[in-house]
Amino acid sequence: MTKAQVKAEPQIAVNVTMLGSFSVGRGEARISDENSHSRKLFGVLGYLITHRGHMVTQSELIDLLWDDNSDANPANALKTLLYRIRRMLEPLFPEGTDPILSSRGGYTWNTQVECLVDVDRFEACCARCANTGLEEEERLSAGEEALTLYQGEFMAKMGRQMWVIPTAVRLHNLYLETVKTCAALLEQRGEYGEMELLAHQAVQMDSLDEGVYVILIRSLIRQGKDAAALSQYETATELLYRSLGVRPSEELQTIYREVMNSQQAMETDLEVIQQQLSETAERAGAFVCEYGFFREIYRLEARRSSRSGVCIHVALITVTNPDGTLPPLDALTGTMDRLQGILVDSLRRGDVVARYSAAQYVVLLPGANFEDSVMVMERILAAFRARYRAIRLKLSYKVRELA
Repeated sequence: MTKAQVKAEPQIAVNVTMLGSFSVGRGEARISDENSHSRKLFGVLGYLITHRGHMVTQSELIDLLWDDNSDANPANALKTLLYRIRRMLEPLFPEGTDPILSSRGGYTWNTQVECLVDVDRFEACCARCANTGLEEEERLSAGEEALTLYQGEFMAKMGRQMWVIPTAVRLHNLYLETVKTCAALLEQRGEYGEMELLAHQAVQMDSLDEGVYVILIRSLIRQGKDAAALSQYETATELLYRSLGVRPSEELQTIYREVMNSQQAMETDLEVIQQQLSETAERAGAFVCEYGFFREIYRLEARRSSRSGVCIHVALITVTNPDGTLPPLDALTGTMDRLQGILVDSLRRGDVVARYSAAQYVVLLPGANFEDSVMVMERILAAFRARYRAIRLKLSYKVRELA
């Protein structure tokens, strides 16, 4: 390989997609990792394209792709892999064109072969969307193009390869930032239906980002779809509890209160309102609610207590491993569901229960003194142990008088 070969202007262009599935195509010809079982093969190809313009040493590729020491002779394995890559790429290029050049123990992508990569276009569009100096229409158009380009995480099938992870995380965060920027622009324009569609698409890409649910719920509220907004809130909080073990943020709880404030249409018939309330009151056992609503009930009961002098206590039940550490989320899910059933069955209809964290429930006990509250908690723990003897997790509680 001569210097002239390396520095020559590109003569051939290929289209490369790296967001989601990885493919390289030219004209009608295309190769893709969609049907391939060789991650190392496409990993090497993706790495060379990502670092095109630089010489990648043989030892660098070996360290990246054979870090598990699974091959007794990684240098020969790499040569074999590169031979297979070149054979795979042959249908894309004229005879005699070698897209991968080798020299002095290293490899580089041939600069005569230009790569039109979706990642480059995506980043450029995201930058234009974030540029507040541009017109609103141009920013929104750029953002929508970026979101269309983002078909999944960077080199999605190579996600376990260490070199992929930092870029994948950075690009995914850039995607979420662009979603939120576009949503804000759509909300300013009053295009709430488009805002909802954007949020639904973002949820498909990342079902554990709370900010995406904030956008979705807000878009539903703006369209008067209060019941759907409430349903999405409940779905989001349950998913965040089960998957991440986190409570909804203040922003999400604020939106919840907004939904509750606007959910009911104007009703002049008091009997209709009473009928709606009575249907809710017929539920047996303790009242289970979302923590944000629990907090409002707590404040109301605190006001009543300060005026009437009636004793009210709050209990916190925590589930841990026997040594006091937090259990893994997959072990908690079933246990917390079972514990909620015990709480509902064991408490009075006037008592209130809410999930406080992934491993905790908080209970409001109106009209109960300290001794009665402790007795109730002991009864709940005993009922749980008697019904679920196989569960080795530890339940503990604290009881405090309402402040």
